[in-house]
Parts: sequence; structure tokens; C-alpha cells
Amino acid sequence: MAASELINRITWKIPNALALVGSRWGDEWNAMTTSWVTQVSMKPVLIAVGVDNTAVTHRLISEGGSFSVNLWSADDTTPFRKFSKPAVKDGMTLNGWAIREAPSGAPIFVGAIAWMDCTVRQAIDCGTHTLFLGELLDCELLDDEARPASMADTRMKYGGVPRGGHEVE
Repeated sequence: MAASELINRITWKIPNALALVGSRWGDEWNAMTTSWVTQVSMKPVLIAVGVDNTAVTHRLISEGGSFSVNLWSADDTTPFRKFSKPAVKDGMTLNGWAIREAPSGAPIFVGAIAWMDCTVRQAIDCGTHTLFLGELLDCELLDDEARPASMADTRMKYGGVPRGGHEVE
């Protein structure tokens, strides 16, 4: 087995939550599906998201200085398929999903089971992605009984090395 295939098979087994990351800069709003999200500090509460350097979301977080993390129920993973490409804003919807404005200005999803609004404290270049560390400004738990979605609830896979790409040296 090629090293890149082995790396992908192993890294795809890392348990990852799924979330929609909302971003905004001025009149431009976006959301994207992410599986690279975690808490990295308790005081202050810092939430980290890994974002591809070429993504619209990367530019909007960099310019806007904030992001939201929207957790979704494992019973409905449809939104994650809808946000693999840049979103279309129509009124107060992104790709047809209702949103409202978080205190930071980032979009939060009305249908989320929980959301967190974060202001960027630090951006760390990690190669193909940037790790944005956001300080929690506000949050809401809308459905305490729902189990948050994870990669295991879908056929989605993300991580490892670029497909068709690079061997580990």
C-alpha cells in the first residue's frame, strides 16, 4: 500500500465532529463544512478551526476577524453536503438555510443544535491550512438531547494527504 493511501486510511479514522463554520466580512457571508474543530483552552475558552488556505472562508475569517461554529444533529447531516462549496446568500439564508447574525457579525444557523461565536485571537500557518484560534464571545445550546454529528455519520472523508498527491518523505 502506498504511503499516502495508508496515511489517508489512518487519519480518516480520527474521530472528528462535523460543524458548519460561518464567516463574514462586510456584505460577504459564507459557511463551510469542517471536521477540524476543537477546544484548545479553558481560560480563556478558545475554539480552533482548521481552514484550507484557498477557501473563501479563510479570506472572510482573516478579514472579518471572527467565525461561528454551528453544531448540527447527527439525525440530519444534509447541511454538510450543501456547504462544500462557497455559499449563496439570499436574504437571511445561506444555501437556503436560515441564519441570523451573531454578536461578532458572523452568521449562525437557526437550525443548529448549538452554536459558538468567536473572535480571532491568533492565526497559525500550518502548511495547506491555517488554524484559527477564536475566543468564545457568545454561545447557545438549542437542543441538549441531540447528539452532534460527526464524520462517522456520513461517508465524508477529509484529512491525510492530498489525493493523487504526495508521499511522505
